Amino acid sequence: MKLRFAPSPTGLIHVGNLRQALVNWLYARTQGGRFLLRIDDTDSERSTREFAAAIEEDLRWLGLVWDEKAVQSERLDRYAAAAERLKESGRLYACYETAEELGLKRKVALSAGRPPIYDRAALALSEADKAALEAEGRRPHWRFRLEHRAIAWEDLIRGSVAFEGANLGDPVLIREDGRPLYTLTSVVDDIELEVTHILRGEDHVANTAAQVQLFEALGGAVPVFGHLSLIAGAGGETLSKRLGTLSVAALRDQGLEAMTLTCYLARLGTPDPVEAVQSLDDLVAGFDLSRFGRATPKFDPKDLEHLNARILHGMAFETAAPRLPEGFDAALWEAVRPNLTKLSEARVWQIICRGPVVPVITDAAFTKQAAELLPQEPWDETTWQAWTGAVKAATGAKGKALFLPLRQALTGLDHGPELKALLPLIGRDRAAARLGGKTA
Repeated sequence: MKLRFAPSPTGLIHVGNLRQALVNWLYARTQGGRFLLRIDDTDSERSTREFAAAIEEDLRWLGLVWDEKAVQSERLDRYAAAAERLKESGRLYACYETAEELGLKRKVALSAGRPPIYDRAALALSEADKAALEAEGRRPHWRFRLEHRAIAWEDLIRGSVAFEGANLGDPVLIREDGRPLYTLTSVVDDIELEVTHILRGEDHVANTAAQVQLFEALGGAVPVFGHLSLIAGAGGETLSKRLGTLSVAALRDQGLEAMTLTCYLARLGTPDPVEAVQSLDDLVAGFDLSRFGRATPKFDPKDLEHLNARILHGMAFETAAPRLPEGFDAALWEAVRPNLTKLSEARVWQIICRGPVVPVITDAAFTKQAAELLPQEPWDETTWQAWTGAVKAATGAKGKALFLPLRQALTGLDHGPELKALLPLIGRDRAAARLGGKTA
């Protein structure tokens, strides 16, 4: 089994692209198959090396490593050879209509109540007609002649799918400038690179119908297809115009964990709850393609914030350590991770525990008396309860009146991790200084 992710390097990959890449990658891994990264860069006007490099960077960050890689701009000779075979068999024919002429034909067909598909007028052109058109400066685009018969397949997501060839327009495979288009290049690559299963968006269903015949015309085995429903926003709105803000790079820059995105998208479109697992191996173990349905899943960025916190709360120190500030140890990680929503926040708590911190003093007499009651070290997680018990007995303060002034003096904040965990990390000298109103 071999699956593929085939992005065009005309921009950054977004959550819609990522979901398709992830589902292909996970399905390949669950089946012991291979995963191909194919860069579809035949659109030379819009494709850039920078975007291609960014796509690879995003996939590596997410852990979606590929077993093979292909670049379409390096395979142009293969598409030209396939086109010649189609011409020789009479399945690829030259058309000379301009974009304006084709647009007029579509309007006429629609106004007459007919489907706006190409009328195959070019098939009636003689060689002399073609020569005359080319003498006018026209250059042909080339269409694949579909056979007017039933086209059917068993879709991994949608079940039985059927089209009638007569109701589909002959797709353009080669532009006037000689550039091969996706419908052709994708099929040639899938045949020659031995792709067996194709999972992609439901917006490609009609393309698949035409491509099934193209696979057959080129003598290739027709892959197994699955068409995933497209993602909508939290309110049901289409995300197509908003995906720039939901690029993988933008979400990474916002501080989201790679596993947050993969955990969320691996279950989006299924009835199963999102699980905050810590590795792609765990995702593979729990992946089931049959759970994906045809309903439109809703993507809510707010869900990512909550999931990101859950991922961090379960993250082992060994996993986090390479990305933590220098000097950040396991004890500090265990103390602060239950309060993290993003890993960048860990630095704040390192400073609070290791100094310097400007204390917030609301009652100097109270904090001075609390400082005098600090026990001698060594301290552990029982120290906080013993100390606050002594402060309560001496001052009569209790509840918020007891705990909030101590937290503000010790951390400079009125919220955060449990002080029974932080106090031993702050240490007696810093604690005494801060309770006395000194920056320490």
